[in-house]
Amino acid sequence: MCGDSTNWDEDAYRKSILKEREILTRTVFRTVWGPSKDGSPDTIVIASSDGSITSYSIPSCISKLPLGLSNSKVQQLLGIEPDGFLHGHDGPAYDVKFYGGNEDALLLSCGDDGRICGWRWKEFTESKVPINLQGNHVKPVLDLVNHQHKGPWGALSPVPENNAIAVDPQGGAIFSAAGDSCAYCWDVIVTGSEDGTARIWDCKSGKCIKVIDPVKDKQLKGVISCVSCITLDASESWLACGSGQNLSVWNLPTSECVSTISSHSPIQDVVFDNNQVISVGGYGGLVDVISQFGSHLCTFCCQGL
Repeated sequence: MCGDSTNWDEDAYRKSILKEREILTRTVFRTVWGPSKDGSPDTIVIASSDGSITSYSIPSCISKLPLGLSNSKVQQLLGIEPDGFLHGHDGPAYDVKFYGGNEDALLLSCGDDGRICGWRWKEFTESKVPINLQGNHVKPVLDLVNHQHKGPWGALSPVPENNAIAVDPQGGAIFSAAGDSCAYCWDVIVTGSEDGTARIWDCKSGKCIKVIDPVKDKQLKGVISCVSCITLDASESWLACGSGQNLSVWNLPTSECVSTISSHSPIQDVVFDNNQVISVGGYGGLVDVISQFGSHLCTFCCQGL
């Protein structure tokens, strides 16, 4: 077998291979519902391992499902083009949040580069720039960088990454958990662990006050992954835990599991919306939207640009 190598472009070939590998290994680290005027959000914003911040329309995803087939019967997951795209961070983008809940809301994200960036949501959604030219078309109005610690002889440490952020619009504050072991805590925090449990802690005493075990049958412990993500609803009465490909919802006052469901891939993030719908992100750029009844409302793969 022979071929003409006259017009061989090694750089283009290398880029295509790297791009293919990037798509196959892309991970969705965090998802959040976008603000809506009528209180029924239909846009999901995603922070991914390639550093991008992308938005997707759920009605558009559902409309692309083949006629006559339920979502569970679709063998090939949908590859959906985003409505909006931002090159948010150099390195993975680990978290995304909204500061405010209306058209004046700020879209915030943090990542491996130690930065917290904020863009005006209205400017992002109303941009007329074609999707293939987006990335740096909207300039951030907020750009915070973690400070570097001084070591021996004045040497500066690397900028620590930001792993998660939280917002307090009433107090006008943004909180971050950084890779230098520094974090800001609430009166009570909930954590997930590699031992497969979620624990509720009293920060004043430093003691664990409750343990949530997604798997009560200890014989299954060997095949159950760590608790990779947790979230509370607005009333702080319901807790969702992601463990491997399993998602469980718990009533905190009674410590009872009320529902469980399996996703298509290991779960990276869960988000409540009005105590009804949970959005799940996973490996391979997968997003799984689950209805209040525990069924898969919509599942799609994020496409890169």
